[in-house]
Amino acid sequence: MAVPGKKASQKFSSTLSQGGAEDFDIYCEICDRADIRLPAFGYCVDCEEHLCQSCFNTHRRPKPLRHHQLLDKDHMPQQQKLHGSSKSTSSPQTGDFTKPCTKHSKEVIKFYCHDHNALICSVCVTLEHPTTSCHMDYIPDISGQILDSIEFKETLKDIDKLTNKCSKIASDLKQRVAKSTTSLTDAVAEIDRFRKEINKRLDEVEKEVKDTATTIQHDNNKKLKTTETTCDDINKSLQASADTLKHLNVNKKTDQLFTELKRVQQLIQNNNNKIISQLPTINDFDEYIFEPNQDFKKFFQDQKSLGTLSSKNKKQPAEQKNQGAIAMKLSTPRKINAKSSSDKNNCWITGIDVSPQNQIFAADYLIKSIKMIDINSGAIKQLQLDSAPWVITIVSSDLLAVTLPRIKKIQLISFSPDSLSLKNKLKVDGQCHGISHHQGKLAVTFVRPAKLQIMDLKGNTEITVDKDSNGGNIFSYPSHVTTNSHSIYVSDGIKHVVLRFNWQGEMIGSVGIKEPKGLTLLGDGSLLVNSYRSHCIHRVSGDCKDSKIILENLDRPYAVCWCAESSTLCVSRFYNSYDDSDNNYIKLYKMM
Repeated sequence: MAVPGKKASQKFSSTLSQGGAEDFDIYCEICDRADIRLPAFGYCVDCEEHLCQSCFNTHRRPKPLRHHQLLDKDHMPQQQKLHGSSKSTSSPQTGDFTKPCTKHSKEVIKFYCHDHNALICSVCVTLEHPTTSCHMDYIPDISGQILDSIEFKETLKDIDKLTNKCSKIASDLKQRVAKSTTSLTDAVAEIDRFRKEINKRLDEVEKEVKDTATTIQHDNNKKLKTTETTCDDINKSLQASADTLKHLNVNKKTDQLFTELKRVQQLIQNNNNKIISQLPTINDFDEYIFEPNQDFKKFFQDQKSLGTLSSKNKKQPAEQKNQGAIAMKLSTPRKINAKSSSDKNNCWITGIDVSPQNQIFAADYLIKSIKMIDINSGAIKQLQLDSAPWVITIVSSDLLAVTLPRIKKIQLISFSPDSLSLKNKLKVDGQCHGISHHQGKLAVTFVRPAKLQIMDLKGNTEITVDKDSNGGNIFSYPSHVTTNSHSIYVSDGIKHVVLRFNWQGEMIGSVGIKEPKGLTLLGDGSLLVNSYRSHCIHRVSGDCKDSKIILENLDRPYAVCWCAESSTLCVSRFYNSYDDSDNNYIKLYKMM
């Protein structure tokens, strides 16, 4: 289309529009302003205009235009904006570009770089995303493809997923914070209760020493009052006698005076003897000072805290490297006799534990007692129970816990180097057999009903494990249990298996062993397991994937315990016979 007085140069005449705009949709905007319609050959990013071949080739010749960014035909925008009287109607309005560039605040975003997944402006194209190195599109050229596209729908789904995820996180966090707040409230209440216990005990010992002082003071006052009364009576009697003697002497009644004088002399002698023999002296009244109990004083000086707050679900420490397949070299055993001089029957030692002070604590089922045996001397301290014990565990430096399956209770026992004494009992809901303590928690196994429970030191059950994911029974006869920071191991003598659980009650491993009974953990994370009728001890890896026999020909090994401080393995024998004296002995193996 031409305007009178305007002619296209000869060399471009072949490309002049000969019909409607449909011949070519994108044309040179510079020539179009001169009413010459020529097809676009390229695009100037800075001018934001399409150019024909002639304008494209000469565009950067003027000095002000030398640094303009030009896009060739393959990279130029494939839609055209309307400028003034432009005849194109397919381009988006300039107002569609309103998002400012994050790097160039005076520019708006018009391009998309596929290589960098970046929305950019014309300055970005010039400086950072040249068409020679980046695959870039003019946004109006590709934006039409996004309407109701899969990418559009998937993005909406992603939005929904993320919002739902955030909502769930916030909801879960709210519940967790509520539980944390409740637990802290309970912990503070427990601190108050513990403090009251301390105060109560301090009040008791304070009352004891004050009562002693009151008793001494009362006794002193009683002695003083008796002395004052006696002396007053003597003084009155003697004064009356003196007055009588003086009266008789003045009246010269010699016979009466003589008789009275002798009587008074005898009275004086008797009172002197009475004073000497019956009345207290100043040496009977002491002065006192208070001498503080140095053990109390040192205890409170040594304590840095009333206790600690620990997380119930803190991250479990990493397991140590398994050493299950490595053999152990052990010495010839030394025997310790667990039968005391007062025992009328042979022992049935069904549970043992060892303290760092070389004390063996043995649960004697037949004698119904707990025994504290000195490893070095063999001396035995014994505490009689009202029911037969099965398994024993050390809870702290002065506290034991032992299962009493017949009466469905756990007995707590305090101990010192020289004594054992009963504390309170914890009531449970079944015949408890195995028991193990770790960081304030008790893992307890029950044979009827067959289950594992995790509970606190007050006997409150936190987790019960008895069914698998299909609703079947996990256990048949779980007799013994041992624990560390990341695992609970349970022996089941009927199913012939040792099962491994985490502290959330999830089964995470197992290993087959014929009729396993007592088990104990080594420092490397592996464990030792008695195989009762195979008469041997297995060493099992901590993940329950490997097992190796390390001791044989033991004759019905039952309870087992490892003492890390002395590198000593303690093994008891149990055979259901009243006459078998071999049941009395605990064997001690030293690691070589």
